[in-house]
Amino acid sequence: QVQLVESGGGLVQAGGSLRLSCAASGRIYRINAMGWYRQAPGKQRELVATATSGAGTNYADSVKGRFTISMDNAKNMVSLQIYSLKPEDTAVYYCNAKGLTSWLGALDAWGQGTLVTVSS
Repeated sequence: QVQLVESGGGLVQAGGSLRLSCAASGRIYRINAMGWYRQAPGKQRELVATATSGAGTNYADSVKGRFTISMDNAKNMVSLQIYSLKPEDTAVYYCNAKGLTSWLGALDAWGQGTLVTVSS
């Protein structure tokens, strides 16, 4: 069993900043990648940003230049620094981890989500 716990969501004014954090724990052998996804009301979940244990990163076009993802391999943590928030960034943000469990099965775990609301 693997658990992901997110923190850092909240209500922010447009133009403001926010930092989301996610910590993975449990029967983890190795995490290869962690990422953030978001789901706005009435829309499908979409990729925001991902980071790999090899320090690679990937961003959705809509957040490039405003969001920065960083992964701490040693702590199995990932954070998302968000700048210049826009009302359209309002969504539930979910953390995801991919890798191997302690019994060497595939790991693809999700957090419970943290709500980010941006007021105009």
